[in-house]
Amino acid sequence: MIITCQKAELQKSVNIVMKAVPSKTTLPILECILIDASANEIKFTANDMELGIETKVSGMILEKGIVALDAKLFSEIIRKLPDNDVTISSDDKFNTTITCEKAKFTIMGKDGDDFSYLPYIEKNNGITISQFTLKEVIRQTIFSIAANDTNKIMTGELFEIHENTLKVTSLDGHRISIRKIDLKSCYEDKKVIVPGKTLTEISKILSGELDDLVDIYFTDNHILFEFDNTKVVSRLIEGSYFRVDQMLSNDYDTKVTINKRELLDCIDRATLFVKEGDKKPIIMNLADHVMELKISSQIGSLDEMIDITLEGKDIKIGFNPRFLMDALRVIDDEQVTIYFMNPKAPCFIRNEEESYIYLILPVNFVG
Repeated sequence: MIITCQKAELQKSVNIVMKAVPSKTTLPILECILIDASANEIKFTANDMELGIETKVSGMILEKGIVALDAKLFSEIIRKLPDNDVTISSDDKFNTTITCEKAKFTIMGKDGDDFSYLPYIEKNNGITISQFTLKEVIRQTIFSIAANDTNKIMTGELFEIHENTLKVTSLDGHRISIRKIDLKSCYEDKKVIVPGKTLTEISKILSGELDDLVDIYFTDNHILFEFDNTKVVSRLIEGSYFRVDQMLSNDYDTKVTINKRELLDCIDRATLFVKEGDKKPIIMNLADHVMELKISSQIGSLDEMIDITLEGKDIKIGFNPRFLMDALRVIDDEQVTIYFMNPKAPCFIRNEEESYIYLILPVNFVG
């Protein structure tokens, strides 16, 4: 195999597929990037058996072939090459030479035929959305998946398609995040649980442009994202998702409308008094069209007032400040509406259209 590519093109493609190279594996071949120039295009592939990424690389094929190269070493070599044309050649024993200007590296490759290719996904049952929309939906929900997999379902997000709506839900036992997106067409109903790791990595690759599209296809076990010159295939999480609709309520005793930036800045100031790992709640006291926010710890305390529009009963309630901040940061509205039932029930932050809903459980406090 002999191929020639621009260093910048190689660097971009390597960065994309590196996201699917496992950090630990018992299969050495999976620590490699597959360079496939056996047809009329150059493709790089990495696959950790849960997540697989394939991307097309611009360049010239001087001699067709295929080789698997150690991902970390290949990535470092490409990164440190001069900004010029790079030639990659391998012989029948997979010894591979990488040449750029006066630099020449020789590394041992592996037989590309031993590599685990991405599973074949039939392209039916697909939806198309803009890369901007998908990137935003992930950003607006990913923070409330569970960090560890004591309950694997909580480490993923529910993608639910009904007619012309995509609803994405995440939860971690303390909060729920929901975003609804209008699709341009009607599609058949679908419910799948997509691993959070997959969505995090896809979000890093997406251009985020409104005009750039991403096609998403589903099978019983896999999801395929196809955009630009890249395919991302991920296993789905098996099992039934939680019945989130039963946890949502439109009942409330107190409704508050508040300037989002003021509230976010105030909570941010309050966290100056919360050390990493502390569970100090921020106390909200709502009365007379004023929200009083208080937090106190061994370091110090904060007491601040914000003007609000209040409907219904006065209430005093405590929350984990980080959970409130996570939700407020991803809401674009200038004013937000928060609904409360009682000090023991979750609050809901949602807009009129319910295109976003954030449920946050309260924290018990003394006083």
